[in-house]
Amino acid sequence: MTVQQEAPTEGVTGTGEPLEVWIDQDLCTGDGICAQYAPEVFELDIDGLAYVKSADDELLQSPGATTRVPLPLLSDVVDSAKECPGDCIHVRRVADQVEVYGPDAE
Repeated sequence: MTVQQEAPTEGVTGTGEPLEVWIDQDLCTGDGICAQYAPEVFELDIDGLAYVKSADDELLQSPGATTRVPLPLLSDVVDSAKECPGDCIHVRRVADQVEVYGPDAE
């Protein structure tokens, strides 16, 4: 009998660790590139700044609010972090909070 494993639904690193993303609104320039790349994860609010959204599509406006990176959107979220003119998008491992994509990535 063969057992099939379910594919992970959240973004993971090469070692299978879950990832989360957050935006530093103090550095956000409001260009909206992130919302163009991954509108399921990012959205501009009426203040002109970008925020992350929950899995339920709720805009998370608290400073430092994070959301898990859905696996199908991982490359879009990473591209958003790379292309962001404000260098304000941070993608980090959930387990140890180490940034893997973004301005503080090692």
